Amino acid sequence: MSREIIAILRGIQTHEALDITDALISAGISKIEVPLNSPNPFETIEQMINHAGTDAKIGAGTVLTVADVERLAQIGADMVVSPDCNPAVIKATKAHNMASYPGVLTPTEAFSALRAGADGIKLFPAFKLGLDGFSAINAVLPPQTKAYAVGGVGPSDFAAWHAAGITGFGLGSSIYKPGWTADEVSAKALEVVAAYDAAFGS
Repeated sequence: MSREIIAILRGIQTHEALDITDALISAGISKIEVPLNSPNPFETIEQMINHAGTDAKIGAGTVLTVADVERLAQIGADMVVSPDCNPAVIKATKAHNMASYPGVLTPTEAFSALRAGADGIKLFPAFKLGLDGFSAINAVLPPQTKAYAVGGVGPSDFAAWHAAGITGFGLGSSIYKPGWTADEVSAKALEVVAAYDAAFGS
């Protein structure tokens, strides 16, 4: 199954990226994001794309400019994730047939993102919005909107967010921290997948 989990590898270094990519894919996580404030992110992302092939959708996070979108398109990235809602970044992303997940926290930002063509919205920081805040926003969103909780949300929260109508999650420190080995990432990823399958149905 294709789980709606995006692994956020903030701080990952190029030399460790392929082993960690393999660990995530083997655990059942096939959406992977390398934030652009990581070391050598474009080189890392390109190597991961070439290594994983069609086994994973790999892209960048913390994408703030159209120039970054253009560079990601050149190396074959699959998705663009941002902490903010920038219509120019969204439109450039879609012009290159990449998936767009901009960050939002309010209904105004959510609808601006969708009007610009976003594939889904990244609710960030989700722990500040909370379940009540998300439920209120979700009540007015178009029914098929894909919404991802990112920031301060972990496996123990999956069931509650699923009950509130969330599509999926972006997970950073609960699945990867700089310095963790591929084996450590694998163990965390398996815990995440088990919690996701329990909440969403395997």
